[in-house]
Parts: sequence; C-alpha cells; structure tokens
Amino acid sequence: MSSRDNDVLGQLLLRQDNVISRRQALRLLGPGAVRHRLATGRWQVAHRGVYFAGSEPFVFANENQRQWVASLSAGGGRAAPLGGVTALTVLGLRGFTEHDIHVVLPERMRHRKPPIFAVVHRIAGLARERWTCFDDRARALIAAAHQQRLVDGDEVERIVAAMPRVRRRGLILEAARDAQGGVHSLPEAEFIRLCRDAGFPRPTCQVIRDDSAGRRRYLDAVFEGWRVHVEIDGGQHMDVRQWWADMKRQNDLWIPGGRVLRFPSWAVRHRPEEVADQLRAALVAAGWRP
Repeated sequence: MSSRDNDVLGQLLLRQDNVISRRQALRLLGPGAVRHRLATGRWQVAHRGVYFAGSEPFVFANENQRQWVASLSAGGGRAAPLGGVTALTVLGLRGFTEHDIHVVLPERMRHRKPPIFAVVHRIAGLARERWTCFDDRARALIAAAHQQRLVDGDEVERIVAAMPRVRRRGLILEAARDAQGGVHSLPEAEFIRLCRDAGFPRPTCQVIRDDSAGRRRYLDAVFEGWRVHVEIDGGQHMDVRQWWADMKRQNDLWIPGGRVLRFPSWAVRHRPEEVADQLRAALVAAGWRP
C-alpha cells in the first residue's frame, strides 16, 4: 500500500467516522488486505458490505456512524445522499428526532438490503398517498428551518421557482411565506390558515411586548389594529408554576386593555369553526368589520 493510498484511507476513515464500504476498501487496499484486516480483528463487519475500522466489537458510537452505514449499504458501497428529516438534522435542525435514517436513491438504481433502521426513498415514482399524509409534518419542518435560521428570506421560494414540477409546490410556498411572516410552529401555521379561510385580517406572529414589570414577552399572534392577542397552547401544562406564569402573562396584557384569547392547538386543528366564532366576536367587539 503506497503512502498516498494510506493517506487517502486515513482521510476517508476520518471523514466517515471509521466506517468504510467494501467497495471503497477494495479500491484502496485490495481483497487480500481487506481479508487480513477482518481475520485479525482490526476491522469489524458493521453490515453486509460495510466495515468498521476498529478492533473492538462493533457497536454504534454515535448517530453519525449509523448514517454512514445506512448511506453506504443502501448505495451499494457508494455514499447515497441522506434525505428527509435525517438530512435536515445533519444541517443543524433541532427538535425533530427519528430512529430511522432516510436515504435517497435514483428510481432505477438497485440497492442491497440496507440495515433495518435505513429507509430508502426513490426520487421518482412515489405514489401520491406517500406524500399527502405528511403535509402537517412538512409545514412543521419548514417553520422550524426558518425559526432556526437554516434558511433565510425568500431562499425557499427561489429554489421552488427553479423546480416547476416539484410536488406539493403550493404547500411548500405557503408554509415558507407563513414562516417569513413569523410563524414558528405548526399550531401557529394552522392558526394562520384558519384566519385566511375565515376572511380575518392577517395577524402578526411572534410579536415582542414588554409586560407591566418591563420584562420582554413574545406573543403568538396579534391583530395590531384591534389590540386582540391570541395565545396558542401546544399542550396542557401539568406544572402549576408554569400554568401560573402563563396566566400572569395573560393578566399583564389584559390590564392595559388588550383582549387576550387562548386556544389549545387541539382546538385550532379539530374545532376551527368554534375558534373562528370566538375570534370573530372579539374582533367585531374591538371595531373590526367583516
């Protein structure tokens, strides 16, 4: 093995967290050297056609190693691109965790059976029902990517404009525009859609206000011209201290005369008519005319 090949191997193992495919190893070492490393215990089998360059019994040390094993096994020894939530988490997205590793392959490319935790997606030929059931998750991911500054401004719109046949184009653009307007979560996005469908003025999301004690507060949605504030609770608070903190914040907003409405995210999703009725009544009482 030449010094150059040794350097290339070292760089490859460093980049791939000591995971290497048989295809890569044969190209750099040859079959005899690969067999010797396996026979002497210097390398371990991580999956069929994928090895771990280490003498200890192989266990996944981190998520990065799982991703490399999934990528190399699904790609037949070549590194297949990661996709979906897996790709976003590699780029830094927080708050979305999955045990499965999502890998993307061209439609006609054959692949060996990947490990059980690898989910292989084809870039074409997916049935429509494989897409529509994930609308809410797609909205949540787009909102989170904007909130965490993985994308900025109209970046999503520019990319979608270059892909005129992309699936769910309308949903992606709508979610991106909502996120640019301050929507930071799926419940907030659903609330914006509710307002749009009911013909209400569009509220401003994630508005900063100082309470009576001078503390900075973030409000989920505010109808600025009518001083109507809406808080969307993601779940029931079991901690009485958190419950009181939320009620106190609401009282601080009521004291100077603002109207505060609180809705659980469940009601926004499953009882939109009832939410719209109460919101309409509050806006009309504040002077709004449909």
